[in-house]
Amino acid sequence: MKNITAIILSGVMLVATSCNKYLDINVDPNNATSASADLILPQALNYTASLINSFNGYGAQVGGYAANAGGYGGFGTSITYNFSTAEYAGLFSSSFDLLEDYQTILNKTDGDKNYAYHNAAARIMKALHYQLLVDTYNDVPYTEALSQGTKPTLTPKYDAAASVYKACADELDKAIATFNTGAANTDVVPLGTSDIMFGGSVTKWKQLANTIKLRLLVRGAGKVTFTNNTFSSDGFLTTDALINPGYIRDNGKQNPKWNNWAWGYTGSPGTKSWMPSTFIKTFYDGGKLTDNGRGKAVYYQFPTTPTNQLGNESVNVVSCPDGTFWFPSTSRTGSSAGNTIGVLKGPNAGLPLITAAESYFIQAEAALTGIITTTTSAAAFNNGIKASFNYLYMLPDGSISGNVTADVATYLADNSTSYLVNYGLATTDAQRLEAIITQKWIALNFVNSDQSWNDYRRTLYPTLNNAPGATAFQTFASKVSESTRPDRLPTRVLYPVAEGSYNSANVPKGISPFTSLIFWAK
Repeated sequence: MKNITAIILSGVMLVATSCNKYLDINVDPNNATSASADLILPQALNYTASLINSFNGYGAQVGGYAANAGGYGGFGTSITYNFSTAEYAGLFSSSFDLLEDYQTILNKTDGDKNYAYHNAAARIMKALHYQLLVDTYNDVPYTEALSQGTKPTLTPKYDAAASVYKACADELDKAIATFNTGAANTDVVPLGTSDIMFGGSVTKWKQLANTIKLRLLVRGAGKVTFTNNTFSSDGFLTTDALINPGYIRDNGKQNPKWNNWAWGYTGSPGTKSWMPSTFIKTFYDGGKLTDNGRGKAVYYQFPTTPTNQLGNESVNVVSCPDGTFWFPSTSRTGSSAGNTIGVLKGPNAGLPLITAAESYFIQAEAALTGIITTTTSAAAFNNGIKASFNYLYMLPDGSISGNVTADVATYLADNSTSYLVNYGLATTDAQRLEAIITQKWIALNFVNSDQSWNDYRRTLYPTLNNAPGATAFQTFASKVSESTRPDRLPTRVLYPVAEGSYNSANVPKGISPFTSLIFWAK
């Protein structure tokens, strides 16, 4: 594996915006200097935001949120799913590049009680990025990866995915313990301005650790023997974890999702080759559910927003407007657009690592299956819906535009007979799980799309009609899918070609995008 400092985009197989480290601590890359943990952490978190945007783009394209727009061609394997080792390769290489940053912090601070907070934060982020890798590739290098000793292994072995999950959960427990040890030290260096996500709040960092661990336990249930199935008393995230190093409308300093999908800093349009899928829109426009509040918050000209089914390259498919369909405002001037609600919001908005909505829906499933008893499944489910409205109605400055309480009530009333919205109407655990995962899928639409793609592969919700000739209202599978699965969807992407070239003795062989499963998948 080689360190990559930017994700390279080519063709329509979009990974996402470039992961430029504009907070890099090295002024001259040819004369790199040593940096302390408090200087490395903010640039690593900033790079995390760009990589999370890449995962969101990948999840949106394969997970049912986006489809090819009119006026563009050459979509190739992005609509057939017959992936090669070139597609989405940046998810792997950039993840390990970033993991080296967090490992450097750990190497510098292990045993240094004054930098306990920085050590714990880096440990949490290392666990999060490893979960992202496992959820995308299954087995990955872990025990021999990264610069963990004086002689790092250049050709690390691949560890079993389930063992990496277990190790990540252990690391999260260790991080919380390290935070607690640091709190008892009067000389501990606060996170302060190094923390561009929580502003130095140790409590929120520990809640993040608990939330990531809960996600591990929910996905790994029955597949992983975890060391410790309990959580610290700090609880789980109840607010959005937003990374913001000081995004502004400037070259290389915009919110990466905005820069990727809306407009560049000069006002040039972002990615226009993708548009909303017909399938996702049915969860807003009355096709399956009625959700005018969030529909208007997410989409341009809702409810008349044009859509398409992935793989349909008919000449009748419309092109994207100047800008993007995922921007609700009528102000389409890229050099000044922004400051609105929805999933893009503006060039200065924070980028979500994990939203409160996702946290609540993870808790809802965990309560349903008995992993936690600190809340009821129904309460967490309802909190998840409210938190989703809250996030979408939030402006870049954190204020709320709109009446969340009233619109949630309208949503419940407009879908009064659906157990997918009114949890009390579900009569079986299967229906309850379907409601939880479907609502999470709605809440993460173009927010953290990869997480819902993971949940679909694990649960097969939201429910699709897989019959031959199924319409765009019934499935989000591509019309020209080459998948041999009943749902006509892929199971995963492939390891990048570089692994075959540089670590061929260890990279798993015989991986198929149609039959090779992530260890927790169906």
